[in-house]
Amino acid sequence: MWARRAAGESGTRIARHMGLYGSSVRAYIHKAGGVRSRTRKRSRIALGLPEREEISRGIAAGDSDRGIALRIGRSPSTVCREVARNGGRENYRAGSAEQAALDRARRPKLNKLRIYEPLRVEVMARLEANWSPEQISCFLKEEYRGQPEMQVSHETIYLSLYVQGRGALRKELTKHLRRRHLIRQAQKRETATRGKIKDMINISERPAEAANRAVPGHWEGDLLFGTRTNAIGTLVERSTRFVMLFKLPTGMNAESARVGLTQKILTLPENLRRSLAWDQGREMTEHVRFTIDTGLQVFFCDPASPWQRGSNENTNGLLRQYFPQGKSVAHYTQEHLDMVAAELNGRPRETLGWKSPAKRLAQFLEASSAAGVAPTA
Repeated sequence: MWARRAAGESGTRIARHMGLYGSSVRAYIHKAGGVRSRTRKRSRIALGLPEREEISRGIAAGDSDRGIALRIGRSPSTVCREVARNGGRENYRAGSAEQAALDRARRPKLNKLRIYEPLRVEVMARLEANWSPEQISCFLKEEYRGQPEMQVSHETIYLSLYVQGRGALRKELTKHLRRRHLIRQAQKRETATRGKIKDMINISERPAEAANRAVPGHWEGDLLFGTRTNAIGTLVERSTRFVMLFKLPTGMNAESARVGLTQKILTLPENLRRSLAWDQGREMTEHVRFTIDTGLQVFFCDPASPWQRGSNENTNGLLRQYFPQGKSVAHYTQEHLDMVAAELNGRPRETLGWKSPAKRLAQFLEASSAAGVAPTA
């Protein structure tokens, strides 16, 4: 079941393959939090069932502890303790001794987030600020160096949220996860097809400095849909991962996308307006006029190639925490979109060495100003 789920199969298909009801499989997955339990492993120095059966046979034959130990290659004291802790020679049985050993080996280890109150408070506060578990984990390692009690892995945070009985974070904080899933999800692939746009310039012709992210000012854009009839525009700067959001002023059409995008792009200084990568969506059919109005050349990605706008695709995933799929985004004001963008730009990012996009962009603008390249907008 877990192997098929990891391959992306649905619960219904897994159930059909196993000859079970779909509700039974889904209930089992939900109870486990979508996390496959680890297989128990016995220590190589611990007695196993075959050895316990040899001990039981030796006792029945009247052999001494030393004679039994010699036959199984163990110390006589090991055999003596094994027999004594399982009822003595008269009551020793291999099966019950094996089960008792398995029960004793269980370690109801308390979750670190339960043991250390300050750590739990810190993690809860960051989750409530919509930080991801990985961001929290890396932040704690930097902030509390030399204090292992105040550090926790992102996997522990996820397990505390997903697996029942593992931690106190599940009920109140699962809703703060980026995709708001109640269990760990299997990976899925999605493909899309796009039409052709006149006078497109392919992304392969984009300047080399955009590909290596060496110079800020090269952007990736897309529409983030709420429902099928409304969306907001998203822009991500490739070097700093700085995010800007814009509202479509007159509805879902190419003119509205051009106007909203133009208004947002013109708020940038000229040294941050170098190129824009977009997919082949019909909302960019007026790209030529957009380039004339802003001086920003648009480069179009290949069909069904979202990795060519990887930064934007990743950011759209982050934005789903604020704008869930299937819920209208038409009522959001530009002020609200700017607030969301500011919150996202204030989060530390792994790809930036756990610096925030806002800080990276500010460093670039400060360096440009010091070099005598003053912003023009």
